[in-house]
Amino acid sequence: MQTIQNNQTNQLINTIAQGDCIEVMRQMPANSIDFILTDPPYLVNFRDRTGRTLQNDTSSDWLRPAMKEAYRVLRNNRLMLCFYGWPRAEKFLEAWREAGFRPVGHMVFRKSYTTKSTEFLRYQHEQAYLLAKGRPAMIGQPVADVQRLLYTGNRLHPTQKAVMSLIPVIRAYSLPGDVVLDAFCGSGSTCAAALLTGRKYIGIELDAEYHRAASERMERVEERIARRSSPSFPTGCIVSAPQRA
Repeated sequence: MQTIQNNQTNQLINTIAQGDCIEVMRQMPANSIDFILTDPPYLVNFRDRTGRTLQNDTSSDWLRPAMKEAYRVLRNNRLMLCFYGWPRAEKFLEAWREAGFRPVGHMVFRKSYTTKSTEFLRYQHEQAYLLAKGRPAMIGQPVADVQRLLYTGNRLHPTQKAVMSLIPVIRAYSLPGDVVLDAFCGSGSTCAAALLTGRKYIGIELDAEYHRAASERMERVEERIARRSSPSFPTGCIVSAPQRA
């Protein structure tokens, strides 16, 4: 059984699987992922200005089993950075702790724009918990707990994260060659950031439309990396990670 699971995981590396992340992760062996960076639905019945919504954003039935599987597949003494919606912070914290995760940090991603206004506040940030399995050692230098979240235009996904905003996190909490998992990969920003920093990735996306967009995006990222590695690529040129590949 372990050999079968290992083979299935190898087949998933540097691909985006389409399906329920709970079921996909159940096919993966325990302790097979080096770092998890993911942005699940926030349970707030989100709807953007164009009317786009997210699957499973009104029910928390998936939350506990998904975090249980995330904990199982993550290697011991490793980390997960998981975005969450502050109105449902208690639900997320309960699910993480029940799975076995230990909160070890909290990050704020500051926006230069307002995504929503109420009579009390203008919303200009998103947030994520840094969660440990075991007792991880710091891989590099600690990163600031306030990071800049660049604007993507949300062309591929209603909550699309900028690749350049995720790269510092991946570099801080994983090593080149590591496998980075995003179980709610949306438009594939985590996967692109992982590949552009010399890591491997596994993405999982439930929505067929976003799965197609993310898969096509990763093909473009791979082509860009291949061109950069080509002997004909001009010496000394620096290629930055695109906001939308």
